Amino acid sequence: MIKKKNYVNGQRICELTGDRLTYYFKSGAVKAEGSFINDVIEGEWRFFRETGELCQIGNFRNGIKNGLWIRYDRKGNPEYNKMFREGKAVN
Repeated sequence: MIKKKNYVNGQRICELTGDRLTYYFKSGAVKAEGSFINDVIEGEWRFFRETGELCQIGNFRNGIKNGLWIRYDRKGNPEYNKMFREGKAVN
């Protein structure tokens, strides 16, 4: 269950709208967003740098890394990608 808390400056830490969960940096910029179904992160999630650039895209199944994960550099180019199965990297 998501506990609604705020940073010391009053900025909310996260917000659940329907089945969409969004986490925020202290500055208010989006930190991460994705599906939250039956109290578990699920499906594709996107992670951002505080400056707004996409940092990483990954998939979850039942709250565990599962599927393709891609990390991006500050110019938006893929740095690496890795497949996961039930939380473990697959070679």
